[in-house]
Amino acid sequence: MPSAGPTRSRGGGLGRGDLLPEILAPPPGPRSRALSSKLAATEAPGVNTLFGGEPALVWEQARGANVLDVDGNRYLDLTSGFGAAAVGHRHPGVVAAVRRQSRLLLHGLGDVAAHPARVELAQRLVRLAPVDDARVYFATSGAEAVEIALKTALLATGRSELLAFDPAYHGLTFGALAVTSRPEFREPFRDRLGTVHRPAFGAPLSEIEPLLATTRVAAAIVEPVVGREGILLPPPGWLAGLAALCRRHGTLLVADEIWTGFGRTGAWFASVEEGVRPDLLCCGKALGGGLPIAATLGAARWMAAWGSPGEARHTSTFLGHPLACAAALAALEILEREDLPGRASRMGRALSRRFAGWPARFAGLLEVRGRGLLWGLELEGGAAAARLVSFARSRGVLVLAGGPDGKVVEIAPPLSIRSRQLDFALSVLEEGLSRSLPRMRTPG
Repeated sequence: MPSAGPTRSRGGGLGRGDLLPEILAPPPGPRSRALSSKLAATEAPGVNTLFGGEPALVWEQARGANVLDVDGNRYLDLTSGFGAAAVGHRHPGVVAAVRRQSRLLLHGLGDVAAHPARVELAQRLVRLAPVDDARVYFATSGAEAVEIALKTALLATGRSELLAFDPAYHGLTFGALAVTSRPEFREPFRDRLGTVHRPAFGAPLSEIEPLLATTRVAAAIVEPVVGREGILLPPPGWLAGLAALCRRHGTLLVADEIWTGFGRTGAWFASVEEGVRPDLLCCGKALGGGLPIAATLGAARWMAAWGSPGEARHTSTFLGHPLACAAALAALEILEREDLPGRASRMGRALSRRFAGWPARFAGLLEVRGRGLLWGLELEGGAAAARLVSFARSRGVLVLAGGPDGKVVEIAPPLSIRSRQLDFALSVLEEGLSRSLPRMRTPG
């Protein structure tokens, strides 16, 4: 078993967030269990805070790549808070920006009154996004950004149908749910969802073109790299081919970069790696540096469909929230100054070399795939993945299992994670695989 590394540092046990794990009480510890019980008694059932009836970890602090729970256990976070902490948890630059903004304006007036940070962030995103003549529409969550993109396509084209892929996860609000693939999310509401054509992700373009040629598809929405549903890479040239088909048939291409945007795959946007400039692009997660903000960026010709002499046709109380905009500007500055996309690319190449022999070593490990700092370990089934997740947690490493049947263990650490932290975490995963999947494949 790898060494647990340094003992707890001063300052809350997290230092600069560059420490190795330290487990004081087998997780979930007694305080986590007690607080989980209280939450179970007050929160609606079915919320994933409580998974399978098992008490959840209760986080108390986080910094960099480290998380501290209420029992004093320190972890390495390979989830980066669902990707939101791409620059690291509680980055000092983000905290300072939020503190400065909180002294000026804590809350604005949504679509009625803007503020300087919102103006600056809009300008910055328009320059960054791989969208021609871009305009920005702010949102509070990734799912809302998807809603805005779909509404834009319906308004701009006058069409009524959509094309999405299987698998895909675009969110669980009503419009986003229509293009999310997993049946357990969709089935209770299936009869109220609109017409969505759903070929397989990476399906031959010859199968997709007839759908675009013979139907009234307003938009094709796609994750350049499938995230939550199993970390799937597109076939070479497939995304560019899909973009060409969309242009040919007057269908808008929507790139859902909520997971992949801002450096996760080793480039600022995964669409760029695929040689694609989408009509509409959804981003979020990493954008806010830990605060909730998202955006849809679209070509001006399509975003003009939102023009209205009356009130805004899509808005919210917290649109372009001052604190979130300040945090986002700081996060973008950190990503650029520390070249975190380039760092993710370099670390991704090293990971590719390390992972190369894993499927041959562990019989139940079917495939390892990914790019940059977004990787998935596909196991034979959800039970094996759950065992690996549990083992890793017991050693102080936080990972999640995804995919439709929960059999893909996902690795998505902060882009700022230290090399020795990542090396430690991978050693823990190797140990867990060797314990649960000990049988070696024989050559040939």
